[in-house]
Amino acid sequence: MKIGKGLALVCAIGLGLGGVTASAQSDGQLYSLDMIVDLTLARNPLVSLTEGNIEQQKGQQTAAGAYPNPTVTGFAGRGTLRDTGRTGIGPALERDSLTESNMMIGQPIEWPGMRAARQQVADLGLAAANVGMLETRLNLSSQTKVAFYDLLLAQQDADLARQNLDIVESVTRIVKARVKSGEAPQFESIKAEVEVLKARQQLARADNLVRINRVAVDTLTGGALGPSYMVYGEFRVFPRDLQIEGLMARMMEQHPTVQRLLKSVEQSDWKIEFERQARVPTITVNGGYWREMGREAFQGGLSVPVPLWYRRQGEITSSLGMKRREEAELLRTRNELGRAVYQHYQDVRTTAELIEVFDKGLLKQAQEALRLAQFSFQQGASSLLEVFDAQRVQRQILLDYAQARHDLSVSLARLEQAVGGIL
Repeated sequence: MKIGKGLALVCAIGLGLGGVTASAQSDGQLYSLDMIVDLTLARNPLVSLTEGNIEQQKGQQTAAGAYPNPTVTGFAGRGTLRDTGRTGIGPALERDSLTESNMMIGQPIEWPGMRAARQQVADLGLAAANVGMLETRLNLSSQTKVAFYDLLLAQQDADLARQNLDIVESVTRIVKARVKSGEAPQFESIKAEVEVLKARQQLARADNLVRINRVAVDTLTGGALGPSYMVYGEFRVFPRDLQIEGLMARMMEQHPTVQRLLKSVEQSDWKIEFERQARVPTITVNGGYWREMGREAFQGGLSVPVPLWYRRQGEITSSLGMKRREEAELLRTRNELGRAVYQHYQDVRTTAELIEVFDKGLLKQAQEALRLAQFSFQQGASSLLEVFDAQRVQRQILLDYAQARHDLSVSLARLEQAVGGIL
């Protein structure tokens, strides 16, 4: 009778598995989702890469606003006036000497239309780089959330496997006691040992999956978490106010990738304008001073390249082709994002319906089936395998429930990435 009460107590532990959350099984620090996202945005190399691109575009903006430097040329030397006489016969006679010098200055004057177009190209390049930072942060946040939910699911799976092993080992000890006292055949003990072996294998696989997902999250944070940390938190719930029309409109208007490509298309327009304006040559205003023996002069003039044989047809054609590529990329991206929004929206709705099935009765039914199997075993009406089967079914339902909640959270994270921001 004492053995029957002990078995009932051990099996009753299984009814509490439905509320399992990730527990700290290591000495490492605990991290929430917000903490890990902040670490990712601060330490991930992609952020530094994007910051470098912004700095590069700022430099190009400075260069585009600079004026061309003048060119200064100067010569100096000793000069001597020689006189060969009236007849031109005989050696020349030195009459006088002087330090001669000359200096010339040339200042290029850009065509105003070309200069303005170049500055517009640089300004739009910087604007696109700034939007690119928003795009990078959005993608990194989404990837981090998905990796976090993967790790959270793995931890919950490991917790379930660990508790399942404890229950199976406790039941096995009771069965062995019954076999030793002659209340059960030897075969019952063998079957219980097999169940213990299966439970240990499941725990080993679950712990290995935790380690793999832990490395994935740590990689996103640039190695800021270390090897033995744990995460805590809850999976997300279905937001009831989601509407596909509003999500599509928000994606078209606000998504950083779309905004970046719009800036690129506008930049391509100004590149075309720049090449067209560059057909007007840059003139150079020249001035000079000459001091020679018996002569001193000030001069000025203009240097104008004549676009007679070539008028930048190649550069203009290349810029037109680049604009077509940018427009095609914008259209492709909008179509891909629209498909992603619709797909993840449907995934969210489908998964939410599945979770509702679990909440409305499936979890309670599994718990009730396990309770009935335990009671029947105590009364001698059912076998040990039936108890283990009920325990296995309940654990699988709990795993499926956790998987469904994980899938909902991942779909919401990916929907946010496709829409372009937090829902």
